[in-house]
Amino acid sequence: MKHFTKGFLFGVVATASAVAGAVFSFKKKVVQPIEDQESRFEENRKLANRKSHAAHHS
Repeated sequence: MKHFTKGFLFGVVATASAVAGAVFSFKKKVVQPIEDQESRFEENRKLANRKSHAAHHS
């Protein structure tokens, strides 16, 4: 019974770490580039809005 408990706990920890690694990898490869692109678009939108207002007020 002692070996089963050790093996079971090791399996749970290994599975949890594999899932955590997969989630972290997915976030780095998929989610983060999308968030970076959205922030870049938002920054460009702000700059374009400032330019537009400056051009119409001078």
